[in-house]
Parts: sequence; structure tokens; C-alpha cells
Amino acid sequence: MADRYGADILSSDPHRKPCSTEQPIEIGMVVEDAQTGFVGAVVRVEYGRMQLEDRHGRTKPFPVGPGYLIDGKPVILTAPKKAAPAAPARTASGSVAVAGARARVALASRIYVEGRHDAELVEQVWGEDLRLEGVVVEYLGGVDDLAAIVADFRPGPGRRLGVLVDHLVAGSKEARIAEKVRRGPGGEHTLVVGHPFIDIWEAVKPARLGIDAWPVVPKGQDWKHGVCEALGWRHRDQADIAAAWQKIRGRVRDWTDLEPDLIGRVEELIDFVTASV
Repeated sequence: MADRYGADILSSDPHRKPCSTEQPIEIGMVVEDAQTGFVGAVVRVEYGRMQLEDRHGRTKPFPVGPGYLIDGKPVILTAPKKAAPAAPARTASGSVAVAGARARVALASRIYVEGRHDAELVEQVWGEDLRLEGVVVEYLGGVDDLAAIVADFRPGPGRRLGVLVDHLVAGSKEARIAEKVRRGPGGEHTLVVGHPFIDIWEAVKPARLGIDAWPVVPKGQDWKHGVCEALGWRHRDQADIAAAWQKIRGRVRDWTDLEPDLIGRVEELIDFVTASV
């Protein structure tokens, strides 16, 4: 007779628990803590701990190890795999990395950007290239007095000045300031370029934050506060705004996470200030 029940009576035990598998951690990986039910994307891993951020922007620290679910399956999270260096290695800006190169002595030429956030983003993506070229980036805190700032810098041969301006579009205040600089003292040794974004935050591709587009903020409302409000982030004071920026900047891995309108302008400035060397 045929055995209707099979040879192994334990082969389909409904009480058997699924085995956990090892899974190296990756930034952006969505993980569920089996004990608390907290679900979030991995945004940081260091010293045997990781930080998860849920869809509301809340973050919580957790230890690396067992007790997690990915797509409902139990996993044991392990340290991220160290990938073998590709040949040739690339910097965050996409340039070929120069192994063992020392930072060059700073040139007389400079690049100025509007604010601290602009400077931090440029450093994060282009910092390695800038040090190799000896280019220093400084932030101004606004460009209303740019003509006077340029005159004080005294650009000339071998002492070029490049300036990155926010929201440089036709007919804007920024466009008029740029034209004044071009016609003023040292204008031939100064290059003012800009991107169309209201703020450098917008130069980060919205997909990196899990949104389709940056929020539209009504005129008259502070743009950064309006963005934070629309995204459900705290925006009570400057500390909250600073925390929001760190959240945004933390999602930028390299130049591919930035809009082309910013990438092109920064590359143009680097080429300009190093051309006379």
C-alpha cells in the first residue's frame, strides 16, 4: 500500500520556528526590531550599534546582532561587509582618487559660498579634491554685500575668486549682484555662478529622503521652517533646523545624490580658481 502520510512525520511540523540567517547591514536597509516592533531604515552603523529611522523621522539606537526581521524573516545582523577597493578608486565627487597624495598648500585663490550648509555639503562631496588642489572654501553668511567683499579680496592674476550663489535666476536680486561684481574691480578674475534652488537643501535629490519632490513653501514663510513643517519634522528653533540639515546631509553618499545644476556649478568654480596655477 502507498503511505499516505509519508516517511517523516516531522517533515511538516507547524510548530517548528524558522531559522535566522546572517545578514550584513547596509545603510538604507529597512529592519524591524522583533521585540518592540520598531521599523526603520538603517542610517548609521558604528561600534557594534546601529541607528534606525522610521518613516516619521524618529530615530532609535539598537545593538547589532540577532532579534530582527527583514521582510518578515528572522535575521542576525552582522557588521557591514568591507568591499574590496575598486580600481581605480573614486572620490565622493566621482574623481579618480590619488592614493597617498598629500593636501596641497592652500592657493591664494578661494571659493566662497553663501552659508554654512553650502560649505558643509561642498566639503562632504568635493573635500578630497579641494585639498588635493589646495583650494579653500569659505562661507559668507549672505551675498548682499558681495561687491564689497570681492573688492576687499582684491582678485587678480594667480588670485582668483569663485562664488557660488543660491537662487541665481534671471531677474533675481542675486543676478543683479552678480552683474555688479562682474563689472566691478577684479571682475575679470572673479566668477559668480549659481544654482536655481531656493536653498542648498533642494540640491539634494528628494528621492534620498523618500519623497517625490521638495515641498512648495508659500511666499512669506521661512523656507526651511516650511519644509520641516511639511515633512513633519521639528522646527521650533535653530537647533531643530540644524538637526534637519544633518538628517538631509546624512543621506548624501556622493555626487550622484545631488542635482546636476549644483554639480556643474561647483566643478566650474574648481576649474576656474585652479586654471591659473
